[in-house]
Amino acid sequence: MTVNIISAQEVKQKLESGAVLVDIRAADEYRRENITEARSMPLEHLTLGLPTDLADSTLIFHCKSGIRTKNAIPTFEKLANGRDFYILEGGIEGWKKAGFSTNFDRKQPLEMMRQVHLSAGSLVLLGAILGYSVSPAFYLICAFVGAGLITSGATGFCGMAKLLSFMPWNKQ
Repeated sequence: MTVNIISAQEVKQKLESGAVLVDIRAADEYRRENITEARSMPLEHLTLGLPTDLADSTLIFHCKSGIRTKNAIPTFEKLANGRDFYILEGGIEGWKKAGFSTNFDRKQPLEMMRQVHLSAGSLVLLGAILGYSVSPAFYLICAFVGAGLITSGATGFCGMAKLLSFMPWNKQ
């Protein structure tokens, strides 16, 4: 079994020969932007195994930039069960850089982690401004957000993402 990192042009050729392009990003990322030919199979679902209809398929995996895909090679090796598999070089960004189109739906909300980053950054900035100009007590906002980010990094549970998932724009 070999891991092959291939260009977008090579992916296009393999797709024409019946290969299956697997998008391992989260469902919200896929809904916002995807490659037409790609099947959405978030990485956390792939750890449970491949769907039976893909058991004998040539598989090409991709994410946004290629980093998550490269980090998941051990998972793909288990899924491939001794067969060769491929990784799209540069992910969906590499696909676009090669001049191929994607489906982009501006009506979909930003990806959850981008929402978390924007919210956390805004709260920290607000806490710092209010702490400086109104009362040092507002610095507690920064501490609270920092503690939440540390907890999220350590446990994998992100309370802010959970809260944001209840916002009206994130309802499907």
